[in-house]
Formats: sequence, C-alpha cells, structure tokens
Amino acid sequence: MNILLLGYGKMGKIIGEIAESRGHQIVGKINIDNRDDLDQLDPKNIDVAIEFSQPDAAVENISWAINRKIPVVSGTTGWLDKKPAIAALTLEKETAFFYASNYSIGVNVFFKVNRFLASLMKDQTDYKVSMEEIHHTEKKDAPSGTAITLAEGILGEIERLKEWKLSDGKPENEQSLYISAKRIDPAPGTHIVRYQSEIDDIEISHTAHSRKGFALGAVLVAEWIKDKKGVLSMDDFLSF
Repeated sequence: MNILLLGYGKMGKIIGEIAESRGHQIVGKINIDNRDDLDQLDPKNIDVAIEFSQPDAAVENISWAINRKIPVVSGTTGWLDKKPAIAALTLEKETAFFYASNYSIGVNVFFKVNRFLASLMKDQTDYKVSMEEIHHTEKKDAPSGTAITLAEGILGEIERLKEWKLSDGKPENEQSLYISAKRIDPAPGTHIVRYQSEIDDIEISHTAHSRKGFALGAVLVAEWIKDKKGVLSMDDFLSF
C-alpha cells in the first residue's frame, strides 16, 4: 500500500517506520517546510493519507487529500470545530475520512470503561468528578483530544454535568467537569478520571509508555480503510 504522511514530526516518523516494517511504501513525507511538494505528487499513486500534523494545518492538509479522493486517517487534535465541513466534503467526494483522538487500542478500551463507570455513577451526587491529563511539553493543545473524548463520554451519562472546562484554579462550578492539563517531559500520555467523596475515591487511569501504540493503531486503520467510504471512527474499526 502507498501511504502519504501529512505531518512528519515524532509521530509521523514512528508511523512511517511501522508502515514500512509492515511492507508499505511511504510516497511522501510532508511537513511545514516542504508542503509545496504536494503539488508534485500523483494522487493516483496514493492509497491512503495519514495526517498527524498541527491544528493550524490539519484542515488544509485533510482537504487537499479528500478533494483528490484519497482516504484520510487523521489524529491531529485542536481543529474539530471544522470537522462538520470535512465530513460534508468527504461525502461530496465519495471517499473516506477517519478521525480518532487516540489510535491506541488500549485507550479505546479505556473510553468504553470510562463511559460504563460514568453510567454507574450518574446518580451518585456525593461524588465530584474531575480529570487530569499529562503530556510532553511539545503538545500544542490543552486539554488533549483524548481528555476531551473522555469528558464527552462522562457528560453523555451524567446529566448534572453540563460542560467540561480547563481547570484554571478559580472556584469550581458544580455543573462543570474540570480537566487539569499538565505538560511534563517525557510523558507520552497519562489520563486519570476521579470520582471523589468524603467517604472514598474511585479512580481509573491509562498511561502510555511510548507513542508506538498510537502509531501502530493508525497504520492498522489505514490498512482497513483503504477501500471504504464515509466518515468513520474507532467504533467502526473495533465494532464497539
């Protein structure tokens, strides 16, 4: 399979290494310094684009590929206010777009555990819910896309919580789920969900040991999506 990498930072390099180890060919490695090279590529020679770039470049990169009917697997966070437009373009061009805030199989199991725990805790009003996420200092957005996905899972189950907010040290609103975002090297990603009361605490967490799990998941999805159409997610890939 011929893969175009849109974004060639640390994640892009690991994705490229894993893809090549699985017998795929990398036909382009695009970053901010060589984006003009896209115009030299033949779309017919690209089976899938894997996009792990930056929030301010994601929409342009994804649109370039979708307009040429190249399926896209995207993991960039911080741009999702534009996702409805990308979804509409995907359907118009009759290609495929796959987005996940995290491609780790373990994290996606953790998403399911998080939603199930929230469903059990929805009527336990003595418990205060909060979240903490820790990433390396090069991560641009806060909170992380994974933390936002976890928060949306909780908000979908616990009606008394109306929104998530990034913790800023001010007095907390009981109707908001507060997320503490820390940037500490070399942490690849830790997410902790806490339910705290005067009697006890309940805590679930996921800690990544490296980026390899994220990268392998992205390559597996690229292999799976090659001949598909539509707007897809990890629930489709894992049949949750």
